[in-house]
Amino acid sequence: MTSQVLLNCKSIGNNNHPNVVILHGLFGDLNNWRAQAEKLSEHYHVHSMDLRNHGASPHAPGMAYPLMAADVAYTCQSLDITSTHIIGHSMGGKTAMQLALQHPDLVARLIVVDIGPRRYEHQHKEVIKGMKLLANHSLSSRSEGDKLLQPFVPDNGTRSFLLKNLSRNNNKRFQLRINIDGIAANYHDIAERIEADEPFSGPTLFIKGAESDYLNDKDREPIAALFSNPSLKTIAGAGHWPHSEKPEVIYKIVSDFLAAPLNTDRA
Repeated sequence: MTSQVLLNCKSIGNNNHPNVVILHGLFGDLNNWRAQAEKLSEHYHVHSMDLRNHGASPHAPGMAYPLMAADVAYTCQSLDITSTHIIGHSMGGKTAMQLALQHPDLVARLIVVDIGPRRYEHQHKEVIKGMKLLANHSLSSRSEGDKLLQPFVPDNGTRSFLLKNLSRNNNKRFQLRINIDGIAANYHDIAERIEADEPFSGPTLFIKGAESDYLNDKDREPIAALFSNPSLKTIAGAGHWPHSEKPEVIYKIVSDFLAAPLNTDRA
């Protein structure tokens, strides 16, 4: 039987300020949002978390969203967080949605970046093949890993992002930190839709990269069924990673949403 785990977390900012929890996407870690976390920490107590099987968090069986949301709630409890805003990107966005639906009293405002609540088709078969190859090699350098990964992931930017999962071991060799076997075994659950008996009534913002197809008209109906107070912002010139592609734009959108009086949050 699977159970919740305590997630690796980096907290910055004044602990007297309102809390913000940030959740990264698939194959990422808490450092993906470091620049945004640092800017937000001027006005918020920011907690960036590695989701299970990612970063420095435990490798654990199961990656269904109710379980990953339970991890986040459990980690918040360990940090004495009883109310927080939450930002989630891609897989982290689905986890954030599930958390708001499971623990509405914990989530003050919800921000979901470039993902909807529906089920997605498998989009990472070649990435997983390449990452499994990396996992089976002892690497002397990141460039060696880059060469191994290139046939599976031709895009330089995506490959650079994935190679951030390499870390030095005690023998000064590079090894894959992410639990790629666990992710591959649970990909069906990672792609699955979000479900709930009752909608989340708190202020909810979806942010879409204009050049990304992760969030589109297919998501209107499931969003309306799960969130009673949603709004949408689209970032021109951004794809699936608007926080790195348009950092100033997304920071303004996020900070304005978090600071707005409750009665100005409109669907």
